[in-house]
Amino acid sequence: MPRRLCLLSLALLWPLLIQEAIAKPRIHVGYYEFAPYTYTDTQGLPSGSGLELVARLLDEAGYEAEFRAYPGARLYNGLRDGSVQLWFGAPGKPELAGHTLESHHLLGEITLNLYFRYDTPAPIIPDELQGRGVILITGYSYWQEINQWLHDPARNIIQHRTGSHTAALEMLQRGRADYLLDYRAPVEQAMNTLGIGNLPFVEVQHLPLRLIYSRHAPGAERLRDELDQAYQRLKDAGQELWLY
Repeated sequence: MPRRLCLLSLALLWPLLIQEAIAKPRIHVGYYEFAPYTYTDTQGLPSGSGLELVARLLDEAGYEAEFRAYPGARLYNGLRDGSVQLWFGAPGKPELAGHTLESHHLLGEITLNLYFRYDTPAPIIPDELQGRGVILITGYSYWQEINQWLHDPARNIIQHRTGSHTAALEMLQRGRADYLLDYRAPVEQAMNTLGIGNLPFVEVQHLPLRLIYSRHAPGAERLRDELDQAYQRLKDAGQELWLY
């Protein structure tokens, strides 16, 4: 190829090469359906206040978010093998012990409640759940103490599983089970969707929300530190970062 043509080709390609060189590294962020924080909208796009916050922090730190929805078990597998680098969720999952790092900053809090109908007396947990039916959301996991009484043969708790919060509320209202074990935020959204009033509940557990990083992904500690620093810069600049 003539030298002049080589120089012309290089001149044409140079802007593309520069753009590629300065492109932000992409971070693979996994999530599961947990509206209103993390969910897939009606157009099939990742949405929710939690994912928006993750994108803001990654952008501030010089990264680009690449979101992908997973069932709960596959998300945890991805964090265990490093194929999922980052997850916005609650720390302390037994399945992830030893496989993850946590952000130093708390991003919000969620509450796990036991809901029931107005014609059902408020139970003492877990003693008065013996032999009763409890609705659970498929794909959700719980902490060790809760799993112990859910699966204790002596308590004989009858588990009913469904794939959505709206279906769970409908099952409860129709008397298909006595109680619903679910998280407050998605239940309240489902109540609005169904147009029903608030249900009585007993608070079971109060949990923090943090960024969870896979220890097995390259540069995990560096990514955690950079996003912690990004959080602090945005907070110092007066930006609202707490998820209500």
